[in-house]
Amino acid sequence: MTLAGALDALAATLRFHKDLGVEALPLEGDYLAGPAHALRRQEANLQGCRQCRLCEARNTVVFGSGNPEADLVVIGEGPGADEDAQGLPFVGRAGQLLTKMLASVQLSRDEIYITNAVLCRPPGNRNPEPDELASCAPFLAEKLATIQPKVILSLGSVATQALLRTREPIGKLRGRVHPYGAGVLIPTFHPAFLLRNPGQEYKRMAWEDLKLAKREYDRRRR
Repeated sequence: MTLAGALDALAATLRFHKDLGVEALPLEGDYLAGPAHALRRQEANLQGCRQCRLCEARNTVVFGSGNPEADLVVIGEGPGADEDAQGLPFVGRAGQLLTKMLASVQLSRDEIYITNAVLCRPPGNRNPEPDELASCAPFLAEKLATIQPKVILSLGSVATQALLRTREPIGKLRGRVHPYGAGVLIPTFHPAFLLRNPGQEYKRMAWEDLKLAKREYDRRRR
């Protein structure tokens, strides 16, 4: 990377942090590195993390996967049993449905990035607690500042409420575009919810959300 390129990358990263409301951060070498290198370093640094009680029952820290320069990032609430076993996000039944949902709007998992609001599996697949979400929030913010997506698709109420810092239910948050940093956030139902509620009404609403996300993605992408 040339000096000019490094300075441009640093400036873009700092602007992204500022847009998210971050007022101070340690300036280390990763801010001058490319996204792929920076994400690998972040993932390596989180191995063995004991920031919250989720570490007690997990097998693996599930960091994320996909394109490190993605313009669209998908964020769920937390890993399940399959994800905890394989170390990758959304590889179980909900992940298979997510892949189909993305394909329905001509998006592949290779071109986007997928992660979760918490990086360790909550016992029994329960919802993450507020303190657990807070413990992982800096890691998610660092990841988003590295990738700098134009569009975030948040899955379910837990991830959406944590990202938007609201208690409004997903039914009121979905269906519209929310400003988020330098980009936008579009909420929709979690694929696990759709598996539990296979009715046409929820499927139709999720389809509308996906089309909205794709329109924003096509309009804003690099």
